[in-house]
Amino acid sequence: MDLQQIDQFAKSIIYEAGSRIREAFSYNLVIETKSSANDLVTNIDRETELFFIEKIRGFDPTHKILGEEGMGEKVESLEGVVWIIDPIDGTMNFVKQHRHFMISIGIFINGVGKLGYIFDVMREDLFYAIAGEGAWYNDSPLRKLQSVKIEESVIGINAHWVAPNRHIHNEKVIEMVRKVRGTRSYGSAAMEIAFVVSGKLDAYVSMRLSPWDIAGGTIIAKEVGAITTNLHGEDFDFLHQDTFIIANPSIHKELLEKYIVPYE
Repeated sequence: MDLQQIDQFAKSIIYEAGSRIREAFSYNLVIETKSSANDLVTNIDRETELFFIEKIRGFDPTHKILGEEGMGEKVESLEGVVWIIDPIDGTMNFVKQHRHFMISIGIFINGVGKLGYIFDVMREDLFYAIAGEGAWYNDSPLRKLQSVKIEESVIGINAHWVAPNRHIHNEKVIEMVRKVRGTRSYGSAAMEIAFVVSGKLDAYVSMRLSPWDIAGGTIIAKEVGAITTNLHGEDFDFLHQDTFIIANPSIHKELLEKYIVPYE
């Protein structure tokens, strides 16, 4: 399997897809809701996923595609080559702000993440990694994450989890908010992961993410030393939804043991 060839192909279609999305702002979006009023999908999400499917099948029809909008085949295992794609991560930002949304792609070979990409469409910034060879921000190598204390950390977490909820102990989250240097919420899991791997955030936490939200980011994370697990400290299952945390290795355990504690 020629990873370099796949890498060059993946980058070419990511840049092309980004150009198509930016051009889409010149005509009307068709906006729909999925599971709730906050769960949006647009015609551009679907068109972009179909664009990736057509290009990938033309490149190698044996490659499988798991996409957020379900336009590809049903993927029940990670055997062979599997592309896990979110055509627009942060659709609400895409609709309301016309910025702060990403293309996220992870390429797995027999269940192992080999190539990861997060592309900031409006800034045209690409975070990517080749397993075992390092990670990059555009043409600049990303360095291994430096140790950080919890008091000096900036954590990505939705403010909703500070209020009483059925997922995690909110009192402990309040303790964390008071302890850390700051918190942020950007509305795109892929963007927050990109910020962790590049050191702009020190951790990001979510109560429910799907494989396409994080597939590309987890591959990049490994190359810079970030730790990615669910909130029980277990490996993420890339065929199902789960809780998720990515963190600087110096604070991952402390966050899970003291502050981000799920109800049993």
